[in-house]
This record gives sequence, C-alpha cells and structure tokens, in this order.
Amino acid sequence: MRMSSVEEYGLRCLLAVARHTDTESGPLPIQTIASNEGLSPEYVAKLMRILREAELVTSTRGAAGGYLLARASHEITILQAIEALDGALIPDDWCDKHTGKLDSCVHTENCTIAGLWRYLSSLLGAAMGQITLADLTSGRIAMMNRLHPAEATP
Repeated sequence: MRMSSVEEYGLRCLLAVARHTDTESGPLPIQTIASNEGLSPEYVAKLMRILREAELVTSTRGAAGGYLLARASHEITILQAIEALDGALIPDDWCDKHTGKLDSCVHTENCTIAGLWRYLSSLLGAAMGQITLADLTSGRIAMMNRLHPAEATP
C-alpha cells in the first residue's frame, strides 16, 4: 500500500490542529502549521480546505483566524481523514479502471483479485476506522508498537 503525499501531509496538518485544539484556545493559523511542518502556506491552505470541506476542521477568517477541529479528537478517525484527503482506500471501480486494452475486465465472474482488494480494503478500513486523532496525539499507537509490534491494534 502506498500513501500519497496529500494523505501524509494532510494527516500531519490535521494532527497539528488536533494537538493545538487539545492544548490551546483559539484557531491555529496556516502560517504556523506551514512553518512547523516544513510546508508552503499555499499547500497547507489547499490541504486545510479539503479537511474543512470534509467537516473535519472549522476555519475562522481574519488576523486571528485559523483552524480548529470540527469535533473532539476522539471522534475523528484516521479513515475519515484519509478518505477525505484522497478518496476510498480501494475505490469500488478499481477493477473497471484496470481492463488492459479491453473495454471490460475479462475476470468478471469469481475474480479472486477483486475479492483480494475488497478483503484488504475492509481490513484496512476496519483498523483505520478504530484509530482516532486522540490515539495519535496521545502517543497510544506509538506505545503499542514498541510493546507489541506484531500485535499492535487499537
């Protein structure tokens, strides 16, 4: 599985807002996010717009403006963030887009590959749907990996 830069940087920006929302009052400005994450303000603005449209963050305009979480950090899952930033883990039309030179897939009945993608998507979705921003900001996931790397589950 490959993560896109939009997913990586978008999740990092969202976590910055989550940490700020948990510890500070007032919105977190784009300039602060950009500086702390080593990103351009324009790119952060693009990512934050996506997260705002997905109703994961709220924005305030003006000199004291910026971003806050739209809900508590324990109510926002990693799956919600990833899907907001880059769409479904494995889109429903995945096989339709990989037909080779043909108009439709030759493996339409009992396709084991399509079943594999659906299975993996459900596993990843279930795991990511249980991990929240609060789990990441608290260090819970990192601690679980150190204790039991092969068995790390939320």
